[in-house]
Amino acid sequence: MAVAVICEFNPFHNGHRYLLEEARRISGEGVIAVMSGSFTQRGEVALCSKFERAKAALKNGADLVVELPAAYAVSNAERFACGGVSTAALFGCVSSLAFGCENDDLDLLKKAAFARDNPEINRITAEKMSLGDYYPRAYEAAVRQVLGDGVAGVLAGPNNILAVEYLRAVEGRKILPVAVKRRGAEHDSEGTVDGTASASYIRGLIRNGESAAGLLPELPESITFPERLDSAALYKLRNMTPGQMRLLPDVSEGLENRILFAARESASAEELISRVKTKRYTRARLCRIITCALLGITGELQSKTPGYARILGFTPEGEKMLKTCKGKIVTSVAKAEDLSEDDSALLAADVRATDTAALAYNPIRPCGDDYLTKIIRINSAK
Repeated sequence: MAVAVICEFNPFHNGHRYLLEEARRISGEGVIAVMSGSFTQRGEVALCSKFERAKAALKNGADLVVELPAAYAVSNAERFACGGVSTAALFGCVSSLAFGCENDDLDLLKKAAFARDNPEINRITAEKMSLGDYYPRAYEAAVRQVLGDGVAGVLAGPNNILAVEYLRAVEGRKILPVAVKRRGAEHDSEGTVDGTASASYIRGLIRNGESAAGLLPELPESITFPERLDSAALYKLRNMTPGQMRLLPDVSEGLENRILFAARESASAEELISRVKTKRYTRARLCRIITCALLGITGELQSKTPGYARILGFTPEGEKMLKTCKGKIVTSVAKAEDLSEDDSALLAADVRATDTAALAYNPIRPCGDDYLTKIIRINSAK
Protein backbone atom coordinates (compact mmCIF):
# COMPACT_ATOMS: atom_id res chain seq x y z
CA MET A 1 0.00 0.00 0.00
CA ALA A 2 1.03 3.65 -0.28
CA VAL A 3 0.44 7.09 1.18
CA ALA A 4 -0.08 9.94 -1.28
CA VAL A 5 1.22 13.48 -0.83
CA ILE A 6 -0.12 16.28 -3.05
CA CYS A 7 2.63 18.83 -3.40
CA GLU A 8 4.49 21.50 -5.36
CA PHE A 9 8.04 21.21 -3.96
CA ASN A 10 8.78 24.69 -5.28
CA PRO A 11 11.64 24.11 -4.60
CA PHE A 12 12.11 20.87 -2.65
CA HIS A 13 13.45 21.93 0.76
CA ASN A 14 14.12 20.54 4.23
CA GLY A 15 10.51 20.98 5.32
CA HIS A 16 9.36 18.86 2.39
CA ARG A 17 11.85 16.14 3.29
CA TYR A 18 10.39 16.16 6.82
CA LEU A 19 6.85 15.85 5.41
CA LEU A 20 7.80 12.79 3.33
CA GLU A 21 9.62 11.20 6.25
CA GLU A 22 6.64 11.75 8.55
CA ALA A 23 4.16 10.49 5.94
CA ARG A 24 6.17 7.28 5.65
CA ARG A 25 6.66 6.96 9.44
CA ILE A 26 3.02 7.55 10.39
CA SER A 27 1.50 5.42 7.62
CA GLY A 28 4.20 2.76 7.46
CA GLU A 29 3.78 2.84 3.68
CA GLY A 30 5.65 3.89 0.56
CA VAL A 31 5.11 7.42 -0.74
CA ILE A 32 3.51 8.62 -3.97
CA ALA A 33 4.01 12.33 -4.62
CA VAL A 34 1.42 13.98 -6.86
CA MET A 35 3.39 17.09 -7.80
CA SER A 36 2.58 20.26 -9.71
CA GLY A 37 4.51 20.57 -12.94
CA SER A 38 5.69 23.82 -14.48
CA PHE A 39 3.24 26.21 -12.78
CA THR A 40 1.91 26.39 -9.25
CA GLN A 41 -1.24 27.18 -7.33
CA ARG A 42 -0.11 30.79 -6.87
CA GLY A 43 -0.45 31.18 -10.64
CA GLU A 44 3.32 31.52 -10.93
CA VAL A 45 5.93 29.61 -12.93
CA ALA A 46 7.78 27.07 -10.77
CA LEU A 47 11.32 27.99 -9.70
CA CYS A 48 12.92 25.09 -11.53
CA SER A 49 11.86 22.26 -13.81
CA LYS A 50 9.46 19.56 -12.68
CA PHE A 51 12.05 16.95 -13.57
CA GLU A 52 14.64 18.50 -11.27
CA ARG A 53 12.10 18.77 -8.44
CA ALA A 54 10.93 15.18 -9.01
CA LYS A 55 14.51 13.94 -8.79
CA ALA A 56 15.02 15.76 -5.49
CA ALA A 57 11.82 14.21 -4.09
CA LEU A 58 12.84 10.70 -5.17
CA LYS A 59 16.25 11.12 -3.54
CA ASN A 60 14.65 12.29 -0.30
CA GLY A 61 11.71 10.06 0.53
CA ALA A 62 9.31 9.66 -2.41
CA ASP A 63 8.96 6.35 -4.25
CA LEU A 64 6.91 7.57 -7.20
CA VAL A 65 6.34 11.09 -8.56
CA VAL A 66 3.26 11.70 -10.69
CA GLU A 67 2.57 15.06 -12.32
CA LEU A 68 -0.50 16.91 -11.11
CA PRO A 69 -2.08 18.09 -14.39
CA ALA A 70 -1.49 21.79 -15.02
CA ALA A 71 -5.23 22.46 -15.20
CA TYR A 72 -5.55 21.59 -11.50
CA ALA A 73 -2.13 22.89 -10.46
CA VAL A 74 -3.16 26.49 -11.25
CA SER A 75 -6.66 26.29 -9.80
CA ASN A 76 -8.21 27.41 -6.54
CA ALA A 77 -7.79 25.31 -3.39
CA GLU A 78 -10.93 23.23 -3.93
CA ARG A 79 -10.09 22.22 -7.51
CA PHE A 80 -6.40 21.78 -6.64
CA ALA A 81 -7.35 19.30 -3.91
CA CYS A 82 -9.94 17.47 -6.02
CA GLY A 83 -7.55 17.15 -8.96
CA GLY A 84 -4.77 15.91 -6.71
CA VAL A 85 -6.93 13.36 -4.92
CA SER A 86 -8.45 12.14 -8.22
CA THR A 87 -4.95 11.64 -9.62
CA ALA A 88 -3.77 9.82 -6.49
CA ALA A 89 -6.90 7.65 -6.49
CA LEU A 90 -5.92 6.26 -9.91
CA PHE A 91 -3.48 4.08 -7.98
CA GLY A 92 -5.17 1.19 -6.22
CA CYS A 93 -2.33 1.01 -3.71
CA VAL A 94 -3.13 4.45 -2.23
CA SER A 95 -4.78 3.93 1.15
CA SER A 96 -4.04 7.29 2.76
CA LEU A 97 -3.33 10.93 2.00
CA ALA A 98 -0.79 12.89 4.06
CA PHE A 99 -0.71 16.68 4.17
CA GLY A 100 1.12 19.32 6.15
CA CYS A 101 -0.90 21.72 8.28
CA GLU A 102 -0.55 24.21 11.09
CA ASN A 103 -3.08 22.28 13.19
CA ASP A 104 -3.02 18.46 13.09
CA ASP A 105 -6.24 17.98 15.09
CA LEU A 106 -8.25 15.97 12.54
CA ASP A 107 -11.55 16.41 14.39
CA LEU A 108 -11.17 20.18 14.30
CA LEU A 109 -10.04 20.11 10.67
CA LYS A 110 -13.08 18.02 9.72
CA LYS A 111 -15.45 20.44 11.45
CA ALA A 112 -13.86 23.25 9.45
CA ALA A 113 -13.98 21.20 6.25
CA PHE A 114 -17.71 20.54 6.41
CA ALA A 115 -18.79 23.89 7.83
CA ARG A 116 -19.44 24.85 4.21
CA ASP A 117 -22.47 22.53 4.25
CA ASN A 118 -24.08 24.44 7.12
CA PRO A 119 -27.03 26.54 5.80
CA GLU A 120 -26.70 29.12 8.58
CA ILE A 121 -23.01 29.67 7.83
CA ASN A 122 -23.81 30.07 4.13
CA ARG A 123 -26.56 32.57 4.94
CA ILE A 124 -24.30 34.70 7.11
CA THR A 125 -21.49 34.52 4.54
CA ALA A 126 -23.79 35.73 1.77
CA GLU A 127 -25.08 38.52 4.01
CA LYS A 128 -21.56 39.75 4.78
CA MET A 129 -20.56 39.60 1.12
CA SER A 130 -23.60 41.67 0.15
CA LEU A 131 -22.18 44.35 2.44
CA GLY A 132 -18.90 44.38 0.52
CA ASP A 133 -16.81 41.77 2.33
CA TYR A 134 -14.85 39.23 0.31
CA TYR A 135 -15.54 35.50 0.53
CA PRO A 136 -12.61 34.12 2.62
CA ARG A 137 -13.04 36.72 5.36
CA ALA A 138 -16.84 36.60 5.27
CA TYR A 139 -16.81 32.81 5.46
CA GLU A 140 -14.31 32.74 8.35
CA ALA A 141 -16.40 35.26 10.27
CA ALA A 142 -19.55 33.21 9.67
CA VAL A 143 -17.84 30.03 10.89
CA ARG A 144 -16.65 31.86 14.01
CA GLN A 145 -20.16 33.11 14.70
CA VAL A 146 -21.76 29.66 14.36
CA LEU A 147 -19.06 27.19 15.41
CA GLY A 148 -16.73 29.27 17.55
CA ASP A 149 -13.15 30.51 17.54
CA GLY A 150 -11.53 27.07 17.52
CA VAL A 151 -12.98 25.97 14.19
CA ALA A 152 -12.68 29.43 12.64
CA GLY A 153 -9.05 29.62 13.72
CA VAL A 154 -8.27 26.60 11.57
CA LEU A 155 -9.23 28.59 8.48
CA ALA A 156 -6.57 31.22 9.22
CA GLY A 157 -3.69 28.83 8.46
CA PRO A 158 -2.58 28.70 4.77
CA ASN A 159 -1.80 24.98 4.96
CA ASN A 160 -4.96 24.31 6.93
CA ILE A 161 -7.00 25.82 4.08
CA LEU A 162 -5.70 23.15 1.72
CA ALA A 163 -6.02 20.52 4.45
CA VAL A 164 -9.77 21.09 4.78
CA GLU A 165 -10.13 20.81 0.99
CA TYR A 166 -8.23 17.51 1.04
CA LEU A 167 -10.62 16.24 3.71
CA ARG A 168 -13.59 17.14 1.54
CA ALA A 169 -11.96 15.55 -1.51
CA VAL A 170 -11.29 12.19 0.19
CA GLU A 171 -14.79 12.01 1.66
CA GLY A 172 -16.50 8.87 0.34
CA ARG A 173 -13.23 7.37 -0.88
CA LYS A 174 -11.27 4.58 0.79
CA ILE A 175 -8.43 7.00 1.52
CA LEU A 176 -7.62 7.90 5.12
CA PRO A 177 -6.35 11.42 5.96
CA VAL A 178 -2.97 11.74 7.70
CA ALA A 179 -2.30 15.19 9.18
CA VAL A 180 1.36 16.13 9.61
CA LYS A 181 1.92 19.14 11.84
CA ARG A 182 4.15 21.69 10.14
CA ARG A 183 7.35 22.48 12.01
CA GLY A 184 10.01 25.16 11.67
CA ALA A 185 9.43 28.28 9.59
CA GLU A 186 5.85 29.33 8.95
CA HIS A 187 4.27 29.48 5.51
CA ASP A 188 5.50 32.54 3.55
CA SER A 189 7.59 33.72 6.50
CA GLU A 190 10.94 35.47 6.24
CA GLY A 191 14.09 34.02 7.78
CA THR A 192 14.98 30.53 8.97
CA VAL A 193 14.01 28.37 11.95
CA ASP A 194 16.04 25.28 12.89
CA GLY A 195 17.40 24.83 9.39
CA THR A 196 14.02 25.31 7.70
CA ALA A 197 12.59 28.18 5.70
CA SER A 198 9.42 28.81 3.71
CA ALA A 199 9.52 28.00 0.01
CA SER A 200 8.76 31.65 -0.83
CA TYR A 201 11.72 32.84 1.22
CA ILE A 202 14.01 30.31 -0.44
CA ARG A 203 12.79 31.32 -3.90
CA GLY A 204 13.55 34.93 -3.06
CA LEU A 205 17.06 34.10 -1.94
CA ILE A 206 17.84 32.07 -5.03
CA ARG A 207 16.33 34.53 -7.51
CA ASN A 208 18.23 37.37 -5.84
CA GLY A 209 21.49 35.48 -6.15
CA GLU A 210 21.80 34.98 -2.39
CA SER A 211 22.83 31.78 -0.64
CA ALA A 212 20.17 29.23 0.34
CA ALA A 213 22.75 26.63 1.31
CA GLY A 214 21.58 24.29 4.05
CA LEU A 215 17.89 25.06 3.51
CA LEU A 216 17.36 22.44 0.81
CA PRO A 217 19.11 19.17 -0.07
CA GLU A 218 20.56 20.60 -3.27
CA LEU A 219 20.35 23.86 -5.17
CA PRO A 220 18.49 24.05 -8.53
CA GLU A 221 20.70 23.92 -11.58
CA SER A 222 18.67 26.46 -13.55
CA ILE A 223 15.90 28.80 -12.40
CA THR A 224 13.02 30.84 -13.78
CA PHE A 225 12.13 34.50 -13.36
CA PRO A 226 8.33 35.06 -13.42
CA GLU A 227 8.57 38.59 -14.85
CA ARG A 228 10.08 37.17 -18.04
CA LEU A 229 6.60 35.90 -18.91
CA ASP A 230 4.97 39.34 -18.59
CA SER A 231 5.20 40.25 -22.27
CA ALA A 232 3.72 36.91 -23.35
CA ALA A 233 0.89 37.22 -20.81
CA LEU A 234 0.06 40.80 -21.76
CA TYR A 235 0.13 39.90 -25.47
CA LYS A 236 -2.29 37.05 -24.83
CA LEU A 237 -4.66 39.16 -22.75
CA ARG A 238 -4.63 42.12 -25.15
CA ASN A 239 -5.74 39.83 -27.95
CA MET A 240 -8.58 38.14 -26.06
CA THR A 241 -12.25 39.04 -26.36
CA PRO A 242 -14.54 39.36 -23.32
CA GLY A 243 -16.20 36.12 -24.42
CA GLN A 244 -12.91 34.27 -24.44
CA MET A 245 -12.01 35.71 -21.06
CA ARG A 246 -15.29 34.52 -19.54
CA LEU A 247 -14.33 30.93 -20.38
CA LEU A 248 -11.41 31.11 -17.97
CA PRO A 249 -11.78 29.77 -14.40
CA ASP A 250 -13.13 32.15 -11.75
CA VAL A 251 -13.97 34.97 -14.18
CA SER A 252 -17.43 36.38 -13.46
CA GLU A 253 -19.36 39.52 -12.56
CA GLY A 254 -17.74 41.57 -15.31
CA LEU A 255 -14.21 40.83 -14.10
CA GLU A 256 -13.26 40.07 -17.70
CA ASN A 257 -13.74 43.72 -18.66
CA ARG A 258 -11.65 44.99 -15.75
CA ILE A 259 -8.79 42.64 -16.67
CA LEU A 260 -8.88 43.39 -20.39
CA PHE A 261 -8.93 47.13 -19.80
CA ALA A 262 -6.02 46.88 -17.34
CA ALA A 263 -4.05 44.70 -19.76
CA ARG A 264 -4.20 47.46 -22.37
CA GLU A 265 -3.01 50.05 -19.86
CA SER A 266 -0.36 48.08 -17.95
CA ALA A 267 3.31 47.52 -18.71
CA SER A 268 3.68 44.45 -16.48
CA ALA A 269 1.64 41.69 -14.87
CA GLU A 270 2.29 43.27 -11.48
CA GLU A 271 0.86 46.60 -12.63
CA LEU A 272 -2.18 44.84 -14.10
CA ILE A 273 -2.84 43.05 -10.81
CA SER A 274 -2.50 46.27 -8.81
CA ARG A 275 -5.08 47.95 -11.08
CA VAL A 276 -7.64 45.14 -10.74
CA LYS A 277 -7.09 43.78 -7.22
CA THR A 278 -9.80 44.41 -4.63
CA LYS A 279 -11.02 42.63 -1.49
CA ARG A 280 -13.18 40.44 -3.71
CA TYR A 281 -10.61 39.91 -6.47
CA THR A 282 -7.54 38.75 -4.57
CA ARG A 283 -4.01 38.74 -5.92
CA ALA A 284 -3.86 34.94 -5.96
CA ARG A 285 -7.09 34.71 -7.95
CA LEU A 286 -5.87 37.24 -10.51
CA CYS A 287 -2.49 35.52 -10.88
CA ARG A 288 -4.24 32.23 -11.60
CA ILE A 289 -6.55 33.87 -14.15
CA ILE A 290 -3.60 35.45 -15.97
CA THR A 291 -1.76 32.12 -16.02
CA CYS A 292 -4.84 30.26 -17.25
CA ALA A 293 -5.15 32.79 -20.08
CA LEU A 294 -1.49 32.29 -20.96
CA LEU A 295 -1.78 28.49 -20.94
CA GLY A 296 -5.23 28.23 -22.52
CA ILE A 297 -6.79 26.56 -19.47
CA THR A 298 -10.55 27.03 -19.30
CA GLY A 299 -13.03 26.41 -16.54
CA GLU A 300 -14.34 23.48 -18.56
CA LEU A 301 -10.89 21.88 -18.68
CA GLN A 302 -10.53 22.23 -14.91
CA SER A 303 -13.80 20.35 -14.46
CA LYS A 304 -12.46 17.22 -16.18
CA THR A 305 -11.56 14.14 -14.13
CA PRO A 306 -8.13 12.68 -14.97
CA GLY A 307 -7.97 9.18 -16.38
CA TYR A 308 -4.21 9.09 -16.89
CA ALA A 309 -1.08 9.40 -14.75
CA ARG A 310 1.96 11.21 -16.14
CA ILE A 311 4.96 9.57 -14.50
CA LEU A 312 7.99 11.76 -13.82
CA GLY A 313 10.11 9.22 -11.95
CA PHE A 314 10.27 6.30 -9.53
CA THR A 315 12.36 4.06 -7.33
CA PRO A 316 12.17 0.23 -7.51
CA GLU A 317 9.37 0.37 -4.91
CA GLY A 318 7.60 3.03 -6.94
CA GLU A 319 7.85 0.92 -10.08
CA LYS A 320 5.80 -1.76 -8.30
CA MET A 321 3.16 0.86 -7.47
CA LEU A 322 2.69 1.55 -11.19
CA LYS A 323 1.11 -1.87 -11.57
CA THR A 324 -1.83 -0.76 -9.43
CA CYS A 325 -2.73 2.18 -11.68
CA LYS A 326 -6.32 1.95 -12.95
CA GLY A 327 -5.82 4.65 -15.59
CA LYS A 328 -3.54 5.12 -18.55
CA ILE A 329 0.12 5.38 -17.61
CA VAL A 330 2.09 8.00 -19.54
CA THR A 331 5.84 7.56 -19.30
CA SER A 332 6.49 9.16 -22.68
CA VAL A 333 4.40 12.03 -24.09
CA ALA A 334 5.55 11.11 -27.59
CA LYS A 335 4.18 7.59 -27.13
CA ALA A 336 0.98 8.50 -25.28
CA GLU A 337 -1.74 6.57 -27.06
CA ASP A 338 -5.38 5.68 -26.63
CA LEU A 339 -6.10 8.59 -24.33
CA SER A 340 -9.65 9.88 -24.10
CA GLU A 341 -10.49 13.30 -25.53
CA ASP A 342 -10.51 14.79 -22.03
CA ASP A 343 -7.17 13.24 -21.08
CA SER A 344 -5.58 14.36 -24.35
CA ALA A 345 -6.68 17.92 -23.60
CA LEU A 346 -5.30 17.74 -20.05
CA LEU A 347 -1.97 16.33 -21.23
CA ALA A 348 -1.72 18.95 -23.99
CA ALA A 349 -2.07 21.65 -21.31
CA ASP A 350 0.82 20.05 -19.40
CA VAL A 351 3.01 20.28 -22.50
CA ARG A 352 1.99 23.90 -23.13
CA ALA A 353 2.84 24.72 -19.53
CA THR A 354 6.34 23.25 -19.84
CA ASP A 355 7.00 24.99 -23.15
CA THR A 356 5.71 28.29 -21.77
CA ALA A 357 7.85 27.96 -18.65
CA ALA A 358 10.87 27.60 -20.95
CA LEU A 359 10.47 31.32 -21.75
CA ALA A 360 11.07 32.24 -18.09
CA TYR A 361 14.66 30.96 -17.96
CA ASN A 362 17.69 33.10 -18.69
CA PRO A 363 18.65 32.27 -21.35
CA ILE A 364 15.35 31.11 -22.81
CA ARG A 365 15.11 27.36 -23.25
CA PRO A 366 13.80 25.65 -26.38
CA CYS A 367 10.50 23.78 -26.33
CA GLY A 368 10.23 20.04 -26.03
CA ASP A 369 11.34 19.05 -22.51
CA ASP A 370 8.27 16.85 -22.15
CA TYR A 371 9.34 14.90 -25.22
CA LEU A 372 13.08 14.83 -24.61
CA THR A 373 13.48 14.28 -20.85
CA LYS A 374 13.73 10.67 -19.75
CA ILE A 375 11.92 9.12 -16.81
CA ILE A 376 13.92 9.59 -13.61
CA ARG A 377 15.00 6.34 -11.98
CA ILE A 378 16.50 6.36 -8.49
CA ASN A 379 17.84 3.17 -6.89
CA SER A 380 15.97 3.76 -3.63
CA ALA A 381 14.14 6.42 -1.63
CA LYS A 382 15.69 7.39 1.69
